[in-house]
Amino acid sequence: MENLSKKILITGADGFIGSHLTEELVRQGYDVRAFVYYNSFNSYGWLDHSDKEIKSSLEIFSGDIRDPYGVKKAMKGCTHVLHLASLIAIPYSYHSPATYVDTNINGTLNIVQAANELEVEKVVHTSTSEVYGTALYVPIDENHPLQGQSPYSASKIAADQMALSFHRSFATPVSVIRPFNTYGPRQSARAVIPTIISQLASGNQSIKLGAISPTRDFNFIKDTVNGFISVMESEKSIGEVINIGSNYEVSIGETAEMIADIMGVKLQIVTDEQRLRPKKSEVERLWAENKKAKDLLGWCPQYGGKEGFRKGLKETIEWFTNPNNLSQYKADVYNI
Repeated sequence: MENLSKKILITGADGFIGSHLTEELVRQGYDVRAFVYYNSFNSYGWLDHSDKEIKSSLEIFSGDIRDPYGVKKAMKGCTHVLHLASLIAIPYSYHSPATYVDTNINGTLNIVQAANELEVEKVVHTSTSEVYGTALYVPIDENHPLQGQSPYSASKIAADQMALSFHRSFATPVSVIRPFNTYGPRQSARAVIPTIISQLASGNQSIKLGAISPTRDFNFIKDTVNGFISVMESEKSIGEVINIGSNYEVSIGETAEMIADIMGVKLQIVTDEQRLRPKKSEVERLWAENKKAKDLLGWCPQYGGKEGFRKGLKETIEWFTNPNNLSQYKADVYNI
């Protein structure tokens, strides 16, 4: 009953992380309004694939995060806002950087402006580990310098600062969650783990990748979702930036080898030039310090370390290798 007293708006609810988060909040008894990107097909993205019980419990709002009037309308009556809507593909940010300014920066401004006017109880703004750029020291804590190494990361740095500025200027109750590289079922093939799995599952032993030496701190979707809920529920998180990461560093090459081993296939990696980032734009190393999340929120990854990563990969592979799911991916096409 306590959860039902909270009306939660989730922007980007139709996406990878957003759909998983929406479903979990419904399961936990929250009253959820899902903000999905308007389209003429009346598609709700991944929420179209949710269980009937989930969909029947949802209120859907179709709109555009870039529209301040629609955003404010969507937020009316809501006590909490989980703001996930953004453009996130790094290669596409080289192609169309202005859209990242409109969506990520102005979209965030629309959220915090409306939150301030409507006196919303809590806004959780979604950041990204990409704002840190290549690690200057490891593990990366929340005090690490911010480095915009792509138009995407630059737009997210600006969006984070916009959200925090409203907390400092107007006492808007904002928290910034900074997930490291989330992976799991439903993730776009623009991300490296789905790229590897979908190519191997399609029968390709020789797979195309970009750079394989960079390291990442991969975070399984269930841990990321629990991180969002922990930040939302904690009063201690207001005005804070909090990393959500596994505290386990692994290279792209090692990740591909682990996936091939789990799938029981041989692997040959071919470097695809179009998948390489410009040299100074590539983030060479990411490794999360998650002590603040543990101390402040009591959050702890359930898929941490090598064994946890392997467990998460198995669950991800199981989903992607289901023919009904794999058929939705174009393994032979580079998805920017």
